[in-house]
Amino acid sequence: MAPRSFRHSIAHVLEGIGSQGLILAQALRATAAGKLDSFEFRRSIVRLGLHSIPVIFSTALFVGGIMVVQSVPLLQRFGAESLLGWGAGFGILREIGPILTGLMISGRVGANNTAELGTLAVTNQIDGLRALAIDPAGYLMAPRILAIVVTNTLGTLLSMAVALFGAALSGLLLLGVSPDLFWNSLTGGLLDIFDVTHGLIKAVVFGLAIATCSTSFGMRAEGGAPGVGRAVSSSVVVSALLIFLLDALVSFADRGNS
Repeated sequence: MAPRSFRHSIAHVLEGIGSQGLILAQALRATAAGKLDSFEFRRSIVRLGLHSIPVIFSTALFVGGIMVVQSVPLLQRFGAESLLGWGAGFGILREIGPILTGLMISGRVGANNTAELGTLAVTNQIDGLRALAIDPAGYLMAPRILAIVVTNTLGTLLSMAVALFGAALSGLLLLGVSPDLFWNSLTGGLLDIFDVTHGLIKAVVFGLAIATCSTSFGMRAEGGAPGVGRAVSSSVVVSALLIFLLDALVSFADRGNS
């Protein structure tokens, strides 16, 4: 039973990877052919992006503050308060910002995308679109995938800025580090534009993974309402796993090129 179960699991994983690749290829082909529905894209940006700002803002603010709270004993022991900006910036720009935003977008936007597409799939509305000669790739897939990638990238920039503000505020209140000292430590040569670029590359990669994963699970949902629930759960879990896997791959690739 164990070998058969293992083969079944491997086949299921490969099926998921193939489905995501197919979804992405169809979306890219529809976009290149000019079939991307611009109205649906704008609607998705407003619905998915703007409504995610409060969640990203509040989470990033507290995470930036918590990073400083946890580092206070170490900084005070070695008298390294002047390096607070560099330490907070390095962690936020390269890791915390992209991962935090990716997980927030996955849990909110990705789950919503899967639920909507899954509902359309189990009620045969996607087949209805095809019967009306409307390409689901251009009307449903491409606008949502592009909107999620844009939302995750812009959300990551917002998350970085807010988390740095939270870290600076906590540094002022807990360590007495002035905002000027924090900023000078952040931009004093130890960090540069490549650290921001590194985080943005991760944001684009994570957004693409969330978009294709949530769209794939939604389009393949079956079995009525319980099937939609299973698709949403699987989408969130797989998206989170992909975020951490891709984070490791991008980090190692960047380290190899540096």
